[in-house]
Amino acid sequence: MPSTTEHPQSPRTRTALVVGASRGLGHAIAAELLDRGWNVVGTVRDTTARTPLHDLADRSGGRVTVEHLDINEPAHLPPLHARLAPRRLDLLLVNAGTTNNVDTPIGAVPTADFVDIMVTNALSPMRVIEALEDLVSDTGLIGAMSSGQGSITNNTKGGREVYRGSKAALNMFMRGFAARQSGTGRALVLMAPGWIRTALGGPDAPYTVQESTPLIVDVLLSRLGTPGLAYLDRTGGTVPW
Repeated sequence: MPSTTEHPQSPRTRTALVVGASRGLGHAIAAELLDRGWNVVGTVRDTTARTPLHDLADRSGGRVTVEHLDINEPAHLPPLHARLAPRRLDLLLVNAGTTNNVDTPIGAVPTADFVDIMVTNALSPMRVIEALEDLVSDTGLIGAMSSGQGSITNNTKGGREVYRGSKAALNMFMRGFAARQSGTGRALVLMAPGWIRTALGGPDAPYTVQESTPLIVDVLLSRLGTPGLAYLDRTGGTVPW
């Protein structure tokens, strides 16, 4: 358990909801928040499979709760909202992403594949945020896992076109959401975590989950108390839109 010197607030005073926490980076973020004294609610898509999140919950002494959510199923959101309504969230992070047609020029991407990526990476995260944002404290944080590949300015080499487009769309949708949040003290973050060795990032990625997660959590928590939207990388640097 972290010392009270490192974490002056009670470890039970802050609660995070990490959407997409069954494994990989989402699970690692949930574990890191737990280690820092937070209570964590993590979501899994498949209710029939045991995941690393379930193991984390078993070891947490009741401080990690597992909930079911498929972000591409809007009907899952009202029941989840009802289950979470008694809790105040200090952090809502939507960790979602998939890819396909990595080397295919955008004009050759099949329509069904395009729709799948855009729904999963852009529309569904915003549906989750829109449905659950009223559970987040007025001084809390709402974040979405974006990518540096969503930067239009930084796209000088092309490639991964449908994925890049989906993350750029997510960024734009969060800008619209932020405009409607201008009267609150909430922090809003689009996180560009870097190329990480996960199922999505692949084995050639230069960064491990273990080294990346503390940096990502540092950046997220550093934004608490700072209203407005920021698009940030793993060092806290601003990513150009």
